[in-house]
Amino acid sequence: MAPQRNAGAGAEAELPEYAGHYRLESRLGSGGMGVVHLARSTSGLKLAVKVVHAQFARDREFRGRFRQEVAAARRVSGAFTAPVVDADPEAERPWMATLFIPGPTLAEHVKRNGPMPSPQLRRLMAGLAEGLRDIHRVGVVHRDLKPSNVLLAEDGPKVIDFGISRPKDSELRTETGKLIGTPPFMAPEQFRRPREVGPSADIFALGSLLVHAATGRGPFDSDSPYVVAYQVVHDEPDLTGVPEGITPLVLRCLAKEPEERPSPDELMRELRSVAASYDTRAFLAEAFIPAQRTDPTASTSTAPGHQAEPEPDEPETAEHGSGPGADAEEPPAGQAAARRSARPPLSKRVLLGGGTLALAVFGTLFSVQLLGDEVPEKRTTGVRTAAASFQAWEVTPSGEQSTPQCSYGAGRLFCALPGQVFALDPDDGGTLWRHTVARTDRSGPPALSGGLVQPALNQRRGLEALDPASGKPVWRQNTAEYRGLDSAGSTLLLTGDDGTVTGVDAASGDTRWSSPIPGHDMPYFDSFAGDPLTYATSTSADGSGTRVTAVDPQTGEVRWDARLTGTLKPVGTMNDSVVLTSEDAVYGEVEALVRYTPGTREVRRVELPAPLAQVQGTVHEGVAHLAGTGGRLVAVDMGALRQRWSLETGVARTSAPVADARHVFLTAPDGRLLAVDARVGRLVGQTGPRMAAASDRVVAALPEPVLADGHVYATAPDGTVFAVDGRDPATW
Repeated sequence: MAPQRNAGAGAEAELPEYAGHYRLESRLGSGGMGVVHLARSTSGLKLAVKVVHAQFARDREFRGRFRQEVAAARRVSGAFTAPVVDADPEAERPWMATLFIPGPTLAEHVKRNGPMPSPQLRRLMAGLAEGLRDIHRVGVVHRDLKPSNVLLAEDGPKVIDFGISRPKDSELRTETGKLIGTPPFMAPEQFRRPREVGPSADIFALGSLLVHAATGRGPFDSDSPYVVAYQVVHDEPDLTGVPEGITPLVLRCLAKEPEERPSPDELMRELRSVAASYDTRAFLAEAFIPAQRTDPTASTSTAPGHQAEPEPDEPETAEHGSGPGADAEEPPAGQAAARRSARPPLSKRVLLGGGTLALAVFGTLFSVQLLGDEVPEKRTTGVRTAAASFQAWEVTPSGEQSTPQCSYGAGRLFCALPGQVFALDPDDGGTLWRHTVARTDRSGPPALSGGLVQPALNQRRGLEALDPASGKPVWRQNTAEYRGLDSAGSTLLLTGDDGTVTGVDAASGDTRWSSPIPGHDMPYFDSFAGDPLTYATSTSADGSGTRVTAVDPQTGEVRWDARLTGTLKPVGTMNDSVVLTSEDAVYGEVEALVRYTPGTREVRRVELPAPLAQVQGTVHEGVAHLAGTGGRLVAVDMGALRQRWSLETGVARTSAPVADARHVFLTAPDGRLLAVDARVGRLVGQTGPRMAAASDRVVAALPEPVLADGHVYATAPDGTVFAVDGRDPATW
């Protein structure tokens, strides 16, 4: 892929292809400080990556500000912000990657759809009050809250861009005579006493922002920033057009003196009392995501959100599932387009997500705090499970505040952290061996392939296979010319810069075969337990079609090849079929599942009642379990072609789900392990949180739990690896 090129004022002639190991796919927007790109991680996670302009990368003072932005964004990552996934302020071109959040900015929404009605304004105010509460709790003042820095996501507004925010303990101070901010949304003290700006300045900005959302203009309006500055300091705000129900609250936010403004908690209490006077269902039915979507690359904002075009009709080859009803019949194929057009717009579909929206409006989202002393090096819980022979345990084998990634095989638990791989006894968590490796360029758990432990591809030291019993290296191979590594059965698949794939015997390190995969310029593979084949997929540039090729990893032989309609990705297999997610090509949401049977070339499609973003999925015994951002988990019966259930977990982001016959297991960012009844979609157990001491640290991908012999093994940000009885989650 050649480096992306952009034209336009302020844009570099040539943009980088990668930031760290994140591939930059398209440009979302550009601002005075940098360019925001849509990117993907190695696992396919969508990210918004901000890359600093080249001229600022050479400015020492700016680098200091960018380091502060990264630190502030990390401190506040949570349900009301775009979580930071990774960053490198010291790179030649500094960059920061956050989770990509689909949705327009408030500025874009008001410009395209006009002022918001009262219910939407109350929800917006409640969500931003919650967001500011969490931002201020960790000692950060945003200082530039404005419509272009608020994303309207399906689960509520998100505050972004901490470029001029200031932690209270920051050593970087505003210079004398230099004003930083956007005048229409700056508080009086930002003009009068910029060194003394505190949390109340964000409350003032919230008031100005709400006036803009309600009227399309600010409370202090002029073409001249100098006039606006004078009005902010001396004049009363113009609240003409602001609904009477929230006018008193907005007026309090716009008080000239910081101490006269309400706190976020006071705002939320007031909003709850206001909401109580309205019909609950009518209040919740209003959402602020517009029904019309536009191309994500059309945005000129530096925000990582975007809108997308109206959804296209279903392909004629697809057949629909019935939805969540157990006895619902599948509609005739001729009704596909009619059903699509009758589907409610996204502004009404937000409610289908369930509890996330209700939590955002009516109450504070709760996060369980970790109480008690530090976790000892190793301990058992003292609670016997139903099996009586297994005792739950937890250990911190490395002593590092970092989340291990683990897998199971050969009667051992194999885990990886930056710079090391270790094996644990699955019965009690005892460390069996530890092996030092170079810090890898590819994250993920070790793979047991060919009877050996395969850590991860590292271009500096190459591929290394370890004896599972001792951890000693069995063979090594130089892999500097390769850029991708996948494991399929007893074969390692290495993809070269020219797209050629080399199959390596995982047991010996010998090359089995080497050839390109027809129809795939740069193939990466999806493999699933129990399936002897591996699958390469390539999607057309416009997202209208996906080529799926099934390859025998032992020989490199193509077993079958299919061209299917839509943007598809395999998530599992069942019997003689492959199950794939189907994304909206523009907006990136998973809207359906596809079951493809290569023997008959039959395509069956199950429409999801509500779309999911950033989906991770698995298939167990013909049932697909999908987890999306916002915490929604759904189960789809791919045999009956219908959705079984949908659950709001209350977690903003989860790991990929792992399922057995009775339960679905997921991990949360705070280290909790969740168990859901696989039959009815009910939360039946969860462990306590295990946060790192630096609770602002965010991992790129949450490690999925590991199932083995009826036990569940999971990891947490504080470095803990723990085991619980998977058959009885209620005892956790």
